[in-house]
Amino acid sequence: MELRQLHYFVKVVEVGSMGRAARDLGVVTSALSQQISRLESELSTRLLQRTSTGVVPTAAGLALRQEAELVLRHAASAVQAAQAARLAGRVSIGMAPTTSSVLGVPFMQAMQARYPDVRLHLVESLSGNLSQLLGRRQLDLAVLFHAGSRQGWTLLPVLTEQLFVVLRPDRFPLPEADALTLQDIVELPLVLPTGSHGLRAIIDAAFFHYGHEPNVVADVDGLSVLMDIVHAGLAATIQPGAAVVRANDRQLLRIPLMHELMVRRNMVASLSDDQLSPAGLAARVVLMDVMRTLVADGRWPGATLAN
Repeated sequence: MELRQLHYFVKVVEVGSMGRAARDLGVVTSALSQQISRLESELSTRLLQRTSTGVVPTAAGLALRQEAELVLRHAASAVQAAQAARLAGRVSIGMAPTTSSVLGVPFMQAMQARYPDVRLHLVESLSGNLSQLLGRRQLDLAVLFHAGSRQGWTLLPVLTEQLFVVLRPDRFPLPEADALTLQDIVELPLVLPTGSHGLRAIIDAAFFHYGHEPNVVADVDGLSVLMDIVHAGLAATIQPGAAVVRANDRQLLRIPLMHELMVRRNMVASLSDDQLSPAGLAARVVLMDVMRTLVADGRWPGATLAN
């Protein structure tokens, strides 16, 4: 038995006509009649008696109407109570520029749909800076790539990103292949973020493991400027696939790098559960849901869900 069926039944009894009730409810008469028939079948009793002028309730119908009206009033009160007490508050969330280019807008949309009274404070900064802000309790949540063994934090792995060589192929020809090795790019001029950036630590570690240093011609910590340099053909870069989402330029080629260290692991870091507000706990659930959905829908380039 559904609340909708009870609502339909009460309306039919109230107006005494299937046709009038259907018009008032905004449904077709056949659909309304079908719902009433299902209700009668479920209760194994006749609820309405057809007459020349419409319908009237049977004795069972009168008894059901009285209880149904009570149930519907209680349901309406429950909705009002939930709306009056819906979640509110303020949540601060940090994301690296590459992450926010993919995640920022979908996360904002999901939060507005689920928790419209929760006010968001989104901070876009380098992963290392986000860790410091979270450590100083200036953020509630952050999407990080390295967190170490932070005491009092909750760390939840979500996804892993493949790293790519991003360049203009008319300026820097590379071997025609579906993927590249470090040997293929050891002489390639690169523009990369500085050592304080988590991505640079991953790249340096991979080249150290290979036994060479990357050919870095410029250090740039701003994603927009870095991608402008790549777009101008002054250098190539190594970035996760999310970095080219904002660029959206067909001139740029993105080729995956095949090296076990050339991946970036994304985790949602937060204050411990007992320190997070109800709004913060809810935002963390939404954040992880959106991240997983973007990967599943193929809208996070080069990303796979963590095991």
